[in-house]
Amino acid sequence: MLCLFSATVRAWQLPVWQAASQPADWLIKAPAVKAGVFKSADGKDLILDNGLLKRTFRLGPNLACTGFRNLSSGEELLRAVGPDAKLTIDGKTYAIGGLYGQPEKAYLKKEWIDGLKAHDGDFKFKSYAVGPIVPYVNWKPVSKIWAANKKQPTGKMLSLLFTSTEPALSGIGVRVNYELYDGIPLICKWLSVENKGSHKIRLNKVINEVLAVHEEESSVAGPAALFRPPHGIYVESNYAFNDAMNARFSDQTTHWQTDTTYTSQVSYDLQTPCVLEVYPPIGPGVELAPGQIFKSIRTNELLLEGYDRERNGLAQRLMYQTIAPWATQAPTYLFCKSFDERVVKNAIDQCAATGYDMLVLSFHTGFSMEDTTKSNIRYCKMLADYAHSKGILIGGYSLLASRRISDNDDVIDPKTGKPDVHALYAHSPCLGSRWGLAYFEKLKYFLKTTGFDEFDQDGAYPGDVCASTTHPGHKGLEDSQWTQMEQQKAFYHWCAENGIFVNTPDWYFLDGGSKCALGYREVNFSLPRPQQMILNRQNIYDGTWEKMPTMGWGFVPLTEYQGGGAEATIEPLSEHLDAYEQLMMQYYGAGIQACYLGTRLYDTEATKQLVLKTLNWYHQYRDILSSQLIHLRRADGQDWDGILHVNPNLKIKGMAMLYNPTREVMVRKIKLPLYYTGLNNTALISEMGDTGKIYQLSRDYNVEVQVHIPANGYTWLTVQE
Repeated sequence: MLCLFSATVRAWQLPVWQAASQPADWLIKAPAVKAGVFKSADGKDLILDNGLLKRTFRLGPNLACTGFRNLSSGEELLRAVGPDAKLTIDGKTYAIGGLYGQPEKAYLKKEWIDGLKAHDGDFKFKSYAVGPIVPYVNWKPVSKIWAANKKQPTGKMLSLLFTSTEPALSGIGVRVNYELYDGIPLICKWLSVENKGSHKIRLNKVINEVLAVHEEESSVAGPAALFRPPHGIYVESNYAFNDAMNARFSDQTTHWQTDTTYTSQVSYDLQTPCVLEVYPPIGPGVELAPGQIFKSIRTNELLLEGYDRERNGLAQRLMYQTIAPWATQAPTYLFCKSFDERVVKNAIDQCAATGYDMLVLSFHTGFSMEDTTKSNIRYCKMLADYAHSKGILIGGYSLLASRRISDNDDVIDPKTGKPDVHALYAHSPCLGSRWGLAYFEKLKYFLKTTGFDEFDQDGAYPGDVCASTTHPGHKGLEDSQWTQMEQQKAFYHWCAENGIFVNTPDWYFLDGGSKCALGYREVNFSLPRPQQMILNRQNIYDGTWEKMPTMGWGFVPLTEYQGGGAEATIEPLSEHLDAYEQLMMQYYGAGIQACYLGTRLYDTEATKQLVLKTLNWYHQYRDILSSQLIHLRRADGQDWDGILHVNPNLKIKGMAMLYNPTREVMVRKIKLPLYYTGLNNTALISEMGDTGKIYQLSRDYNVEVQVHIPANGYTWLTVQE
């Protein structure tokens, strides 16, 4: 990390900004222009620009953002100038940078900027530094695990240093950091606060983004909660929890505020939500002693161009592919419902024989990563060594929250002072308790000494606060959420940096988590197999608007799960080959890995050959099947349904998976939208691997293809140039 008081790049060393030509569609072809930091021709401004996004800062009399533009659409998001961030220190709130005196808050004219003034009490801009982006997570890819992207993001980081003239803040430096990425209209913002003073301070609140943006709608009256936030920006920070398996519902830090200084807005009660502020809901409440540095959450701001759900979803998914490459990993695995040596070794042998990558020891088997006794470590290392000798990775399940430990270790309710009902689960341990601190150390010890390759977390930290003042990991209520969140994230960082794949049900993708659940109702897996198939395809369709295919897992109950009996399971496998094949093809055809819960992958030679055939097919088309996904038609049980994978950078640029839920052979003319394949004129489309036919693309990049889909079956199409 750059020291807060380090030497900086001088303004005269920066290149003068020049407008680039209109970029091509970045969702199809990455722009040649790389991220850079520039100065304006008159030397008054700093400019961040990567050909897709431009953010401008006026340097004096204090630094302030004066422009935030989407270069693809030409849209300017900013309507007014304000502070760059805010801090509450020892109960008093300070603005970080900022200019004031704008005569009209609905829009900003360039000629007004020279007349804007600084406030005396604000933190003042001192200097800046420029350098390459440094990886936030030092991820160590595992060669055995396939990934769509194994490269860390590139770009430029601009660090802006601010200090205060107030005696109480002597020696306190605040650095506002902007990371601009190559090839995507995305910028990440975060703060660091360094105490080089003589006394400790308390950071009560840290607001790391303040943006006065234009309103989305013209509404004269109505509560602020019903107004729609601006569509031109998507915001996501690495402070998400809630067990929602969804970014929007897991978000804790995006706050759209009203602006009473914007007196010309249409809302008579000034209720338009038109100021974006980003901060954790509680705290951090941490003390910063002399010599210590605090780092804030990281806020990713992705610029969007319209209301098209598919296009915005593609942009969001490519954001994850860029800044969280570990989430593009896609190991195939069996969720082994046994801890017995004979059963586990047989399951490992079957994984090796059929091309699976990994075996994960399931819940309710007697397996425990918290058991660090010599006998358990010896036994688990023996299983890991055996798996590795067969070329198979091995992992295991661990439950964190949603269980009771003890009165001394559980989170304490601030209202009752007792370990009562809390945020998400009835009881949950505090990660700052002695048990919580020891839990993560036990996991690290187990993983290091046994050589396990995967960590399957259930019940990750759900956001509970804790009023205890005796837990060693936090001081009290105010810092309890922040410190517990830091504990959870630090462990996932450790896993990613030590080559350990992380499955977790919560939204920790920006901190090393590789997968969470696709989104499903567990009791649905007790329903009869035909119902599961259609419900699974609905889950796939609905769960991939914001997740890449590699980010979600599904579920296939080879053995009974949540009840349902023989009608709900695949075992005996040889008696349900049609259902087994259909379920595998639905998930693998979507590029989604499922938890195959059972003790074996096959029971007869015929079953083995089916699994081999399906895995070989998946491996043959793995690159395109793991690529971005276009939604064609949602499953409704009445007509065909399907999806289309697209990737303009591959030889196979598109692959459609089409399904027939009826008892009759289905003949249909289906329109394939091929814009995101990058094809312009013609396409060679093959069905089920046949020689194919050349199709002419229409002016809107569509082709119409006639297909035959078997009763209760599927077909697939490949698209090439």
